[in-house]
Formats: sequence, structure tokens, C-alpha cells
Amino acid sequence: MNPVPPVSSPGYAGEFADDYDRWFSKPGVTGATVEALTALAGPGPVLELGIGTGRIALPLREHGIEVHGVDGSEAMLRRLRAKPGGAGIPVTLGDFTEVPVAGSFSLVYLAGGTFAELPDQAAQIRCFAAAAARLAPGGLFVLDAHVPEALAAAAGPEIVAEGEDHLVLCHRTLEPSAQRYRSHYVIHEDGRTRHLRVEFRYAGHGELDLMADRAGLRLKERWGSWTGAPFTRDSGYHVSVYERP
Repeated sequence: MNPVPPVSSPGYAGEFADDYDRWFSKPGVTGATVEALTALAGPGPVLELGIGTGRIALPLREHGIEVHGVDGSEAMLRRLRAKPGGAGIPVTLGDFTEVPVAGSFSLVYLAGGTFAELPDQAAQIRCFAAAAARLAPGGLFVLDAHVPEALAAAAGPEIVAEGEDHLVLCHRTLEPSAQRYRSHYVIHEDGRTRHLRVEFRYAGHGELDLMADRAGLRLKERWGSWTGAPFTRDSGYHVSVYERP
């Protein structure tokens, strides 16, 4: 099972917005993510890129942390604002490649594999640079990402969600020559079946470290999960913590 749930993007978020929390929020992963980010947040404020429905941001706010967000999906943001406390989070509708917000932050983060939704290396490099520019001195940029070898070894299909009235399956196909993978979602609900395809661009942790260095950041920590477990040969994903000197 994939420990990093899918996330929002303008291309398919409208299809998933109403069901995202029901299908993709895994309480254990969400809780560990919130606890880790709370420990890293510093004095605040913090900024989430790809804030989506507020799966992470709202619990952080309940911890007393001032959270801001950026997202490209109006549908996801409507879901966020409809939740208790969601309207109180300052959110910018826009491309988080450019981080279109003012001010500085003690922590900028992406969770749930959001970084891989950026379409190519150039966009990912721009995201690193823009995030670094929004960090206060000593601030942290944090993201999680699949280990490419684990992606290649994973077998499908995977059951994403199931119940009396619905079944959601995911199957991934990789294109190593382009460092891309597709997640195919087959959703059967209310007597009908539909198929959604979502595109991602993956990068190994060494490539991510080079992007960080180019943006003036340095690796501070790398874990094998949001619980802080060691990053080992058996890790399916990693959490990388970069620091602005």
C-alpha cells in the first residue's frame, strides 16, 4: 500500500474534491504528518503549497500554528472553506510553482506527494527557488516524495477505498525515460464506473538535493516516513527537510 495519498491538482481536483477526504485521507499518515510539521514549524507563520481541502492545514491551525496556503484548484478550496475553521486560513489561488504570496515563513511544506504533480524538472526547480525566497533565515522547506525504485517495484492494482456502495482502485504505469508515472483510478460508485488518469513527474532524492542546493538550501534531515523513521533501502518514500542558512 502506498503511504503517500494522492493530492490535488487543477487537472483532476474537480473530480476528486467532494470525495478526497473520504477516499484518500489516511488518519495514521495524516496524524504523523501533522505532528512532524508541528515540531518543525518554529515561530510561524507556515505556508502549505497545494493546501487542497485542508487535510494537514486545519489540524496544524488547531495546534495554534498560523497557516497560509496556495492551491490551483477552486473546487478543493471550496471544500476547505466549507469546513469549520477553513474560512480563517488565508489562501491564494494560483500556481505554487511560483509561490504567489508575500511575506516570509518559518516553514514552507508540501505533503502527500504534491511536489511530483509539477510537470517537469524546470517547474520543480522553480518551486524550490520560489519556496526558498519565502523562507525566513533558518526557515525550513519540507516535502515528501516516492522513492523511484519503490515505485517501479510496486505491483497493482491497489485498493484505495471500498465500502458497501463504492470501490476505488489505483494502478500505476511508469515511463522511466521521462521520469514520469501515471496513476489510473477506476471508480465504481452508484452503479457506474469511471476512469481518471493523473500524471506525475518523479525525482530521486539526489536530484532533489541538487535542486535544493541550486536554491540556496541545504539538507538538514531525511526520514523514511512522517513518523521520523530512518531512511533505509526498504523505504517506499522519504521526507526531506531542507534549511535556509
